[in-house]
Amino acid sequence: MNNRPKVIDPAQIEPGQVLNALAFAVLVVSDDDQVLLANGAAEQLFAISRAALGRTHIHELLPKDSPVFALIEQVRGGVSAVTEYRLTLDTPKTGQRTVNVQVSIMNDDQGEEPGQAVVLSFQERSIADQIAHRLTHRDSARSMSAMSAMLAHEVKNPLSGIRGAAQLLEQGASEADQELTRLIQDESDRIKDLIERMEIFSENTPVKTGPLNIHQVLDRVHKIAKHGFANSVTFNEQYDPSLPAVLGHRDQLIQVFLNLVKNAAEAVPQKGGEIVLKTAYQHGVRFAMPGSQSRVHLPLSITVQDNGPGIPDDLSEHLFDPFVTTKTGGSGLGLAMVAKIIDDLGGVIDFESRPGRTTFRVLLPMSKEPYPEGIDA
Repeated sequence: MNNRPKVIDPAQIEPGQVLNALAFAVLVVSDDDQVLLANGAAEQLFAISRAALGRTHIHELLPKDSPVFALIEQVRGGVSAVTEYRLTLDTPKTGQRTVNVQVSIMNDDQGEEPGQAVVLSFQERSIADQIAHRLTHRDSARSMSAMSAMLAHEVKNPLSGIRGAAQLLEQGASEADQELTRLIQDESDRIKDLIERMEIFSENTPVKTGPLNIHQVLDRVHKIAKHGFANSVTFNEQYDPSLPAVLGHRDQLIQVFLNLVKNAAEAVPQKGGEIVLKTAYQHGVRFAMPGSQSRVHLPLSITVQDNGPGIPDDLSEHLFDPFVTTKTGGSGLGLAMVAKIIDDLGGVIDFESRPGRTTFRVLLPMSKEPYPEGIDA
């Protein structure tokens, strides 16, 4: 049996085959902005066939105010190539995509420029790239474990004694002093409540997971929200009915998405507030975990999107850290708790935000087991 590798004659390699093998979108645009050539990835990005792309002008693909046109003008003005990182494409065809864009003048074999034709490449920032630093800092919530355990042990016991002493003092105190003793008791209760909320970070009990219908979880969250804190908000559900079972824990996932929906409801405007709940299956989404050679398959995507003002830039890098909050009077533990729960379930969470649209995306593993009997898929 001949196991020698097959030798490929370079003369048999067609440039079009190489172009179509690229994972990122490539467009060649003429000096009058006509699309001359597009590869398969461009066809997918713009949701237009290559034949149709060949009859299209670049202005028909991108909005008039797209920064891509400024890049094209730069290279036509004498710059050989320019690259823009983390540029947002947001068109009816592409949807909202974060991409790295490179634009360069196309030279012929003699190094001469055929008119002002340019080559544009759109490399979508992969989900893995977008949440790489989340994975790197995925233990930010866990960093609270030691402090939480210490606080629970060292603070709750003497705090109980302080409250008890205040109750005893109240019995023989004057009316003016009773106001102070009640203040001591109320503040003791408030500190105790905060510590109990932090104790979740010190819980290291393995989570028992099983196959779940994530749509049933979202329906429960939707019902709670509509009958409570989000009764004036419009909900838009975009569910993939063929989504397989999620590997997770029902109560914890309800807690996660209830927290995300509550944050969204508090962010949207009083009039015209909208929350979009969306599920999707993403083929081939795998992550290399920090410090490990293993790769985790997280194909199930659940997003919570709102039309609020967005998250301030100075908070975005630390949003999942404990005690970071955009709310007046907020404790900053909600998203840290969400991050820990998702991490315990083997998933990851990230977000994208700009004025008018903030999207939190949770990626979870798929269950290899079927739904238990009595549970509808």
